[in-house]
Amino acid sequence: MIHVDTSALIAALTGARTAAPVLRGFISDGLRMAISTPVLYEWDRGPRTAEERDSREILFPSDAIFGFGLDDALLAAELYRRMARPRGREIDIAIAAYALTNGAALWTLNPTDFTDIPGLTLAT
Repeated sequence: MIHVDTSALIAALTGARTAAPVLRGFISDGLRMAISTPVLYEWDRGPRTAEERDSREILFPSDAIFGFGLDDALLAAELYRRMARPRGREIDIAIAAYALTNGAALWTLNPTDFTDIPGLTLAT
């Protein structure tokens, strides 16, 4: 499974859709793609057109988005405590914790935001 970070979701579904070919490649390779509620939060708070919202709903239906649960929260808190500079990165840490607890790789366009998170695999 590949968990999609907000940066990749935005680049795949908005503007020039520069990351859309990568997303299509993952899907055509038969990889299961997912987003979690922290990603939905970051995505939905931005300025989105009706077409962009529709695209997200088609690819990642609201009723199939993974909720940020107890195990995710506990791991995120543990990661936060162990990291040297976690302040201001709470959402990224939560997104990484979700991927870790679900055995997923994380597809992001901002890999430096996640390189210090132990055990996290980044999808390329």
